[in-house]
Amino acid sequence: MPVPRSDASSRTVKAVSVADYIVDRLATEGIEHCFGVAGDYAFPICNAVDSSAKIKWIGCANELNASYAADGYARIRGAAMLVTTYGVGELSAINGVMGAKAERSLVFHVVGMPSYQNQRVHKIAHHTLGDGVFGNFVALSADAACCHAVINPENCVVEMERVIAEARRNNQPAYIAVPSDYALSPVVPVDVKPIVPRSNEAALQKAMAIIAERVDKAKSVVAFPASTVSRLGLQKQAQKAIEALGCPFVTTLMEKCSIDEGHPQFAGIYAGAVSELDTRHIVESADIVLDLGGVNLNDITTAAYSSHLDLSRFITVGLDDVRIGDQVIANVRLADVLSELAKFKRSSAPYRAKPQALAPVNGNPSDKITMAALYPRYAAFLRAGDTVVLETGSSSLGMTPTILPDGVRVEAQVLWGSIGWATPAALGVALADPSRRTILITGEGSHQLTANDIGAMGRFGANVIVFVLNNGGYLVERALEENPNWTYNDLAPWNYAELPKTLGCADWFTARVTTLGELDEAMKSARASKSGAYIEIMGGKMDMPPALAFAHGQLKAMYGDTPVRAGDSVGR
Repeated sequence: MPVPRSDASSRTVKAVSVADYIVDRLATEGIEHCFGVAGDYAFPICNAVDSSAKIKWIGCANELNASYAADGYARIRGAAMLVTTYGVGELSAINGVMGAKAERSLVFHVVGMPSYQNQRVHKIAHHTLGDGVFGNFVALSADAACCHAVINPENCVVEMERVIAEARRNNQPAYIAVPSDYALSPVVPVDVKPIVPRSNEAALQKAMAIIAERVDKAKSVVAFPASTVSRLGLQKQAQKAIEALGCPFVTTLMEKCSIDEGHPQFAGIYAGAVSELDTRHIVESADIVLDLGGVNLNDITTAAYSSHLDLSRFITVGLDDVRIGDQVIANVRLADVLSELAKFKRSSAPYRAKPQALAPVNGNPSDKITMAALYPRYAAFLRAGDTVVLETGSSSLGMTPTILPDGVRVEAQVLWGSIGWATPAALGVALADPSRRTILITGEGSHQLTANDIGAMGRFGANVIVFVLNNGGYLVERALEENPNWTYNDLAPWNYAELPKTLGCADWFTARVTTLGELDEAMKSARASKSGAYIEIMGGKMDMPPALAFAHGQLKAMYGDTPVRAGDSVGR
């Protein structure tokens, strides 16, 4: 959905507190919810949020969950606000903030620090190392972001514009630290103009001329819309550009459904050796690979580095530059390149793929649930207007090759891959756009890390439909090593279907299913539920989707040779 931005040519600050100014300024970035955990050093910021008519406080079970929720929210709204307290709070959130940085999700992380007065006299205070030093954690949190500022009344207005512009330019988190007494002080009025990143017109035209020449000479072109297209809300612009070019396009798991998979130019999911043969040929034999946004070719998206891509054939349009071979043209924005590409006039008929139907639903009602029967049911369950949040591991890998209905949006943390991300992220996604139904698909191993924010879903009316696959442990970990039976891959046996009631979601539909018939009936009830729904699915301990089974056979490619251990005999 579009991100509201301040349209004022300048900002004249009235006599408001630093905390109130920060909250109000972030509200103009399209933010309507603030995720966080209260703490005494952050009280002034928390109070400002709670008093605001523009931003609602969303209290999470812990700071890590709050950072994951903010990431999910930012993926939909374009930006999010996260508030934690100094030291213990910000460090608990840092993993989630760093994941947002890796996957280019814009989170404004606001941290309440001890008062400047106490910092000045080096008081020994709680949440510190007891050394009277108060800058120990700034560098850590700043490194998790793309930019940072320590705010005081004099620099507040200017620094907020700087970090907002830099965060927008990179579409990554910003760290904003505020001493508690400064947060309550009045802002020093300053007139500033919001900084809006724009392309240099000469650089843009130079880049477009080279792209046009290369594309015209190429016998075959394939487009690769990257995940950053979705982060910036540019899906429609990317689709128009691809339609103007008339070329096929593919996605990786990171971009799944960013453009509908029913589009006639969609040539499939590219994942190295596990791609469909036609998809792999289209990508790996193309004269030009038009990389729109900077596709991330990691070990997951390439199926254990099994791709054969000639990077010299790539034209990469980044967020703020264009790379063609060894030539880099700076100060060129992705949105502007997409707009220019949409003006292209194709000289031949556009590519048309064979229509791809949803996988048939299989199995008998009395059959036990298998992955071969489960994932087609997920696809059949989803409908236009759903946003599905996939957990790292078997859940996301199982959905990779599954064609989904048009109008479905998919969010997954593929690169950073922090297990537990998806449950709080689904909270953020649901609150970011309540007009869509949010569907969470996770495994019980990941779910155990962050399941406590099911309570926040109920508390704040985020009516998520939750599917938890219970297969007796960490399936993805079992798959990624030769011996799947180490005890560290086992888990405490929770009664998952009872969690919503325990966590305050008494009106949710819940079920624990062991057969396909039970699953089918539970899915119907979940879809009909006006509140949240929670379905525990019993699966086989080593029943894994094909992409994960492939990874199990590619351990050497992913991790390198296993070193010889002491005591092992080595033949000549």
